[in-house]
Amino acid sequence: MSTAQPAPLSFRDAGEADVAELVALVESAYRGETSRGGWTTEADYLEGQRTDEDGVRQIVDAPEGTLLVVERADEMVACCHLEHRGDHAYFGMFAVRPGLQGGGLGKEILAEAERRARETWGVREMRMTVVNVREELIAYYVRRGYRRTGELSPFPYGDERFGVPLRDDLAFELLVKPL
Repeated sequence: MSTAQPAPLSFRDAGEADVAELVALVESAYRGETSRGGWTTEADYLEGQRTDEDGVRQIVDAPEGTLLVVERADEMVACCHLEHRGDHAYFGMFAVRPGLQGGGLGKEILAEAERRARETWGVREMRMTVVNVREELIAYYVRRGYRRTGELSPFPYGDERFGVPLRDDLAFELLVKPL
């Protein structure tokens, strides 16, 4: 019986040619029925879009950060956004294909993102915001060294670019990790 190892992950900065595929990846991981194939779905809290081509293009074009494309055997399997913000880096738009979630990819990608932020920008802290009702996702980050701050920022109710909330108690909680 062969236990072949999967191909290694490769990381590269996203470009204009990646925008449509990145939108599809992010949408598949967070919204709609396909997102229910993984554990990061927001379909029980939010409907509508998670992002769009303009939003992804703005991140791709921003000089202070990068949208990392993660590939395995030339197939896009994940992405994440890293942005340099003075003394820290911001981590966001993290998406792994739903059928590949739960197998350790996320942990490997997060570690690489933290390494890049530390080595590229010399920052000592990574920050992210997570929808406050996503207890399972928050617990995932806590297991990887992130600390809940209790600091909340409002969810952009009424701005459908970020989705249509299905409940009225959503906010973003700031999580931080020393690097």
